[in-house]
Amino acid sequence: MRYGGMRRMPGLVGAALVLGMLSGPAAQAAPPGTVVAWGDNADGQLGNGTFTAHATAQAVHNLTNVKQLRGGREHVIALRASGTVWAWGHNNYGQVGDGTTTNRNVPVRVSGLTDVRQISTGHYHSMALKTNGTVWAWGWNHFGQLGDGTTTSRHVPVRVKSLTNVIQIGGARDHALALRSDGTVWAWGDNQFGNLGNGSHAQSNVPVRVSGLKNIVAIAGGRDHSLAVKRNGSVWAWGWNHYGQLGDGTTTDRSTPVRVALPTTLRITKVSAGADHSVALSAAGHVWAWGQNSSGQVGDGSGVERRRPVRLGSIANIVQIGTGRLHTLAVAARGRVWAWGLNDFGQLGDGSHTNRHAPVRVANITTGEQVAGGRDYSVALVG
Repeated sequence: MRYGGMRRMPGLVGAALVLGMLSGPAAQAAPPGTVVAWGDNADGQLGNGTFTAHATAQAVHNLTNVKQLRGGREHVIALRASGTVWAWGHNNYGQVGDGTTTNRNVPVRVSGLTDVRQISTGHYHSMALKTNGTVWAWGWNHFGQLGDGTTTSRHVPVRVKSLTNVIQIGGARDHALALRSDGTVWAWGDNQFGNLGNGSHAQSNVPVRVSGLKNIVAIAGGRDHSLAVKRNGSVWAWGWNHYGQLGDGTTTDRSTPVRVALPTTLRITKVSAGADHSVALSAAGHVWAWGQNSSGQVGDGSGVERRRPVRLGSIANIVQIGTGRLHTLAVAARGRVWAWGLNDFGQLGDGSHTNRHAPVRVANITTGEQVAGGRDYSVALVG
């Protein structure tokens, strides 16, 4: 379903000045912490003051000094070096966090948030982790995914209940995750497929502990599944598994974590999850992926569903990974950005609308630092 909004076009002059730097190999000329975006733009998720889709990177309007990006279904949030959070795109449920439900095609500041150290997104909700270890959330709350003890949607941030000493957060479609400093993982929201990992299928509007996990160093959420990395480099998964996105060789849903069938000697450092596929980055800079592969989002060239992880042999020296709904992104050590999977709106950024079953280079970006995606769009931090 597509969600519309008033087609407003503010700030086009300022956007055009920055966009000029991207007409060629231009991203290297952008100021530090600049954000670029490409793909679908029906809800303003490219942040450039228009509602026009683009198959190559376009500068987000008037946004610099960004240090982190995350993409929701059709909205984006950015954390600036000042500790403030900015957002744009689809806003029917208040997920932009400016106190309204008006779609925004240029960044606006999220109300009341300061001293933020990390951000994350679900489909229609957003999250922020403050430096004091508390978690805040806003947007759609039908399944309790804001964690405030209610199912009332919020247009400005509210604090997640009974959760302190958090060091990392992860958003999923309608559930959320938090990693505490003691290495335990907590989850809340939708639990239809065991998304919360506590052995039940009852949704929770407050955080509950994921069963059996300790010594965790990284987390990520997909549509209805969750991922965690242990200190020893192993990956664990739980939730929906219809396409093998849990990576345990089966298609059996799991309401408690199971180990992903990666080589036991492999050390994974980062994970990311699309709708129904999962991606992991090894310490050696190699990308592994598994799950749904109908549009090539696993990236192994096959388009065949993978119930166990496969290593992508065509790219190496990768330092960051990201996912959209049905596509995947990666940043190489020298700043090149790669993408693969569904490309119906140009979300792979190679100037085409052709699906890719193996990585292709995103055009005009040579200083990429971070990547993220949503339903049919992508964003990158450059500079």
